[in-house]
Amino acid sequence: MDFQLPHAEITDQALALGQRLGEARARTESLCVPLEIEDYVIQAGDSVSPPKWHLAHTTWFFETFLLLPFAPDYRVYNKAYAHLFNSYYETAGTFFPRARRGLLSRPTVADIHRYRGHVDEALHALLNTLPTHSAHDILARIELGIEHETQHQELLLMDVKYNFFVNPLKPAYGDMRAAPVTAPAMGWQSFSGGIVEIGHDGVGFSFDNERPRHQSLIQDFRLANRLVSNGEYLDFIADGGYQRPELWLSDGWDTINARHWLAPLYWLKEGNDWEQFSLSGMQPLNLHEPVAHLSYYEADAYARWSGKRLPTEAEWEHAASSLPVSGNFLESGLLHPQAALQTGLVQLYGDLWEWTQSAYTCYPGFRALPGTLGEYNGKFMSDQMVLRGGCCVTARDHIRASYRNFFRPADRWMFSGVRLAEDG
Repeated sequence: MDFQLPHAEITDQALALGQRLGEARARTESLCVPLEIEDYVIQAGDSVSPPKWHLAHTTWFFETFLLLPFAPDYRVYNKAYAHLFNSYYETAGTFFPRARRGLLSRPTVADIHRYRGHVDEALHALLNTLPTHSAHDILARIELGIEHETQHQELLLMDVKYNFFVNPLKPAYGDMRAAPVTAPAMGWQSFSGGIVEIGHDGVGFSFDNERPRHQSLIQDFRLANRLVSNGEYLDFIADGGYQRPELWLSDGWDTINARHWLAPLYWLKEGNDWEQFSLSGMQPLNLHEPVAHLSYYEADAYARWSGKRLPTEAEWEHAASSLPVSGNFLESGLLHPQAALQTGLVQLYGDLWEWTQSAYTCYPGFRALPGTLGEYNGKFMSDQMVLRGGCCVTARDHIRASYRNFFRPADRWMFSGVRLAEDG
C-alpha cells in the first residue's frame, strides 16, 4: 500500500529520523572511546560479544533490512560480512557461531569503522531521496534499526563489563563513581485489583512483543517502594540462602550447585569484606545500592526467603504506567545502579532491570513482524522470563511502561535486580 501522508510530512519525518539515526550511530561509537584497540576483540564468555562485533552487527542490520531491499544502487561493502555479522536470523542466511566471535582478529577495527561510514552514507542518501511508494516501510525500518542499535549500546557495556571482570587486572572502563547515599527504609504501596489494560497504547514506537494492548485481570497487591539493596541481600547470604534447597526452584538449585554460585555475579570477598566489580573497577560493596546481576533463580529465592514474591509483569506495568520515565539511565554517565534517593515508589525506571515472575510469551492476538524481521522477538518466546523498567546503561528514550525485556532464568551478566511484591 502506498504511503498516504502528504509529501511535506514524509519529508519532516525523514529529517527527524535522519537526525536520530546520526545521534544513535554516534553514541555507539562514543561508548567505545574509552577502549583500547585490544579491548575491541575480546570475548570472555559464550553469552557476550566483542565490542567490534556490536559495531559491525548493528551496521549489518541497516544494510540487510534497509539498503539491500530499498536502495537499488547500493554497493555491498563486503559480501563476507553477511555471514560474519548476522546474529541469529535463520531466514537471512548463515551466521558465524556466537561463541567464536572473539576469534576474529580480522576484519580490523579500522575496517569496521569504514564499513559503518559506508552504510551511514548510503542510509542518509536513501532518506534524502525517499521514494513515495515505499516511504512507510523505509521510515518504519529505520526507526526499528535505531531502537535495535540502542539495545546494542546497552549490550556493549554489559559485555565490556564481563570481559574486564574476567581479566585478573580488573581494569576500569572509566571512573564514574558517585557520592554514596543512604537508601530509605523499604516501604510498600498498595494497588487495587481489577481488570487493567497493559501493552503498548499505539502512540510512538513499540516492538511487536508489546502488542496488542489487552485486558488483564489482577488481584489486590502491594509493591515494595524500592529495589532490594546489597545489605538486604547480604542478610540472605548470611542466613545460608545459597545452601537451603527449600528456597530454590529445582532448576535453580541445580544451576547454583553446578556453577558454584555463592553470591551475585561481580561480588568478591576479601577477608571478611565484600567487594564489587563495576565499570569503574573494583569497589567496596555499598550496602545501600540495589543488588545487581542476579539471575531469575536468585531473585526468586530471595523473594521466597523474604516471605514475599516477584511481581507479575501486569502488576509491574500497572504500577509504572502512572509514573514518568525518569531515573538513573545511560545519560547519567554513572553506568552503575544507585541507592534510592527518596521515599515513595521509586526506581521503577532505570538503575536495574526488574525480574518479574512472568514467562516471556505472546500477548493475546500477537502478530510477529512479517518476513525475516519476525525473528526479532517472537522466536524467543520459550524458556525465558520477563524483566521490566530499564537499567543504568539503558538509554532513557528507549524505555516505556510497556517495554518487555527477556532473558533466560540463569542469565545474570545483565544489570538485573529484584523488587518484592506480595498479595494485597
